[in-house]
Amino acid sequence: MASTQLLSPGTALPDRVLRLEGSSNFRDLGGYGTADGRRLQWRRIFRSDHLAGLSAADLQTLADLKIAHSVDFRGANECTVQGYAWPQFTRHAFMVEPTVVQRTQSLLAAGHRLTAADTVGLMQETYLSFVRDNADRFARLFQLLLRSEAPLVFHCTAGKDRTGWAAALILHALGVPREQIMEDYLLTNAHYRRPVAAGAGRLPEEVLEVLWRVQAPFLDCAFDLVEREHGGMDRYLAEVLGMDRAARAELARRYLE
Repeated sequence: MASTQLLSPGTALPDRVLRLEGSSNFRDLGGYGTADGRRLQWRRIFRSDHLAGLSAADLQTLADLKIAHSVDFRGANECTVQGYAWPQFTRHAFMVEPTVVQRTQSLLAAGHRLTAADTVGLMQETYLSFVRDNADRFARLFQLLLRSEAPLVFHCTAGKDRTGWAAALILHALGVPREQIMEDYLLTNAHYRRPVAAGAGRLPEEVLEVLWRVQAPFLDCAFDLVEREHGGMDRYLAEVLGMDRAARAELARRYLE
């Protein structure tokens, strides 16, 4: 079970990855350093794959962590197939539909034989849609972080793409360097366990490897689009997501030490 004790000088750092029975990619954003020498507080903001399979022991761990909110970025069908309503925290549905799944199915239905290169392109298109088409969902996450100081977890199905972009936005808003943002993003490949039957028999393994893992170019293409169309992440945060200088200062006050 995860420890929720406050840290004191000389205390070992908490584990970043929480070992849960029903989730393989539940991670703490705490401990990352900022450009001005501060660090994110531990046990405040978490990222995860979906929470529908949590065991009783897992739920007790989340209760010990005092998690009060979950932000669910999954689409309508995902929430129906693997829904949850755990009474100990409030679920907020900020739906971002999984366009890569829809596009993959359309191509297969048209008789197209998907390759790994095709799939990389589909994944990059998905990340561009996060920036262009789904900004309001990620803005709502920031609003919740500023409205409540209770510990929070945000997630999608695998905790890698929609969740990965959300984590990148939060970390950048708090002043974490790009290198550490990418380090956190790529941790998914070390910990996430894809469903055994996911795509079995329908897609080549090389395609599944792209779909169920993350690659630096996925996240980079979103950052590059923000740079081209908005003049950089700072302006995008302020003008599109509502995180101006004052809002970011308040976010830092709440979540940095």
